[in-house]
Amino acid sequence: MSAYVVEITGLPNPCADLTALIEHHLVELGMPEGCEVSVAFVDESEMSALHERWMGEAGPTDVLSFPMDELVPRAAEPGVLGDIAVCIPVAERQAETHGRSLCAEVGFLVTHGTLHLLGYDHATEEEYREMFALQDSLLESWGNRT
Repeated sequence: MSAYVVEITGLPNPCADLTALIEHHLVELGMPEGCEVSVAFVDESEMSALHERWMGEAGPTDVLSFPMDELVPRAAEPGVLGDIAVCIPVAERQAETHGRSLCAEVGFLVTHGTLHLLGYDHATEEEYREMFALQDSLLESWGNRT
């Protein structure tokens, strides 16, 4: 039984080991057992609606994160990290552009979304460097499993 709660909903999950990827990241980030994350795979219409409603921007994007309990890495108590929405059609296009599998692209996007749930951002150059260095480190420690 998992030490974390990972719920995956929506369109079919393109990655058999996505739950393991998220759990790996939570362990690496020092999150306590019992933390919860939800991932929803959505189409472009649903992502466009979310993007406009929550970000004020038209059209679909690749990933959106919705933090819940404002947890930070190395939190003392478990809680609900929040929800991650991944737009599969956008991820498919990006995977082709980046020359990687859909599963690898989704793994990248879920990693990115998980960091946003924990308060990381990339609005400034310094935040960008910090977040993307951590993102790269997490994906590297995961290895080529996606």
